[in-house]
Amino acid sequence: MPRSTGAVRVGAAGRRPRASVVAALLTLVLAVGCSGGKDGGGDDGAGGGAKRTAGSPAPDTSISRSPGSSSGAPELPSSLTSQRLKWGDCRATDGAPPPGRGWQCATVKAPLDYAKPDGATIDLALIRSRATGGGERIGSLLFNFGGPGVSGVALLPQLAEGYSALHKRYDLVSFDPRGVAGSEGLRCRSDRQTQAAEASVDLTPDTPAEEKAFLKDASAFKAGCERDSGKLLPHLSTADAARDLDLTRHALGDRKLRYFGISYGTELGGTYAHLFPKNVGRLILDGVVDPTADSVTQSKNQAKGFQRALNNYLRSTGADPAAGTAKIAALLKRLDAKPLPTGGERRLNQSLATTGIVLALYSKETWPPLTRALEDAESGDGSALLNMADAYNERDSSGHYSTAAHAQRAISCADDRQRPTAEEARKTLDTFRAISPAFGEFLGWDTAGWCHDWPVRGEHDTPEVSAPGAAPIVVVGNTGDPATPYEGARAMADELGKGVGVELTYKGEGHGAYGSGSDCVDSTVDTYLLEGTVPKDGKVCE
Repeated sequence: MPRSTGAVRVGAAGRRPRASVVAALLTLVLAVGCSGGKDGGGDDGAGGGAKRTAGSPAPDTSISRSPGSSSGAPELPSSLTSQRLKWGDCRATDGAPPPGRGWQCATVKAPLDYAKPDGATIDLALIRSRATGGGERIGSLLFNFGGPGVSGVALLPQLAEGYSALHKRYDLVSFDPRGVAGSEGLRCRSDRQTQAAEASVDLTPDTPAEEKAFLKDASAFKAGCERDSGKLLPHLSTADAARDLDLTRHALGDRKLRYFGISYGTELGGTYAHLFPKNVGRLILDGVVDPTADSVTQSKNQAKGFQRALNNYLRSTGADPAAGTAKIAALLKRLDAKPLPTGGERRLNQSLATTGIVLALYSKETWPPLTRALEDAESGDGSALLNMADAYNERDSSGHYSTAAHAQRAISCADDRQRPTAEEARKTLDTFRAISPAFGEFLGWDTAGWCHDWPVRGEHDTPEVSAPGAAPIVVVGNTGDPATPYEGARAMADELGKGVGVELTYKGEGHGAYGSGSDCVDSTVDTYLLEGTVPKDGKVCE
């Protein structure tokens, strides 16, 4: 999914999609068309034991007494490792009201800097719903819905119904990663500044003046982040979040981590497995980020994924993919020169139109509304595509934007070491356009603008996810996934290591596979998480 900093990067696309699009899609479809045991979990022997594939290592059942120590970081002080969570009522979060009955919230303290565990701390926000019964409680199942930048505290209550089978025996738990919403969440610019940049900054600059404005705006966004929380920016990497995840597991009283990571959450899960292989319980990685690709290659891969999804959409309408893509690219080019009216003060420009199209490619359910929106745009009305872009950008009717995109950029730039210049990006544009005439130019320019002038050096070119000695981890790839192309699932399974990464393929459309309508996928994942039965590597579901 396109990376976004509110209006600044809205139309551009990058390597990490934000899975809060799930909730936006559900809203959009409706609008336009759609007994537990005591606290503390048992080990993965609960409920029948973990059934392993041949040759896979036996899970280690010893509890980590000092989270962080096995990751190479100094041991944590007892003030952190002996925390007892105080669960209570939840408050309203940015853009979401308090959840209903059955939800509890708490905070866990974590070091600001894991290299200085006795130093300053930050509070991480958690939410849970206790297991509903129907079998012996297994423990906690932690969710990360992607981004980076998505608030799990806000999103889990909205999506929990889709995990009802798992809820019977698991406490469903999610969290706001550091830098997100209730966990020292960043705000790098105001709503007014976001909307102004959305309207004025060309994300595919065609002239030296537009290019200068493009980079100037990226620098302004960076300055806003520094003003808001400069001390936090160096400590927002995925590795930091993985250490937080292990501290949270420890505070929950679980011997092993049971985890459901979606989209960027797969990178977090893979990083956790690398740092804490002995603490891996049952992990599902769905909608997989390719850990072998650097940020520029990820952008090329995503151009391929979105173009593949666009081709599939066009075929569903009876159109020739090449001709249909050319028509959409021509529309976007016209919008670059002359934005469309939308019935209000705002206008639909090229960046916003691209964002709206991308949103609709996340699910087959939103293909029919996309057809209507494109027809309206061809007739001179940009309202429908603007509504889709607003849903993607989490902009409400009052003009308030979520800050998820602010955290997304800060976390991404704490990770990614590559910093292509505008000149380097310009040289790649022909390659990007060849991959995707509709989205390639945005993705190409995004490589230069995303971390331009960022004050923190990224940790790596590619994340390390090798996890020798870990229990089997199920990696789920969707052949039609636009945001995290299918090829990334096999790459993740291979990088996790033999006997650890187990690939499950879904021949379908949309971002992610679980809950997409395949009984085969859902039952395979449920059986693994509930009973510990590991599927055969390479299993295919349709």
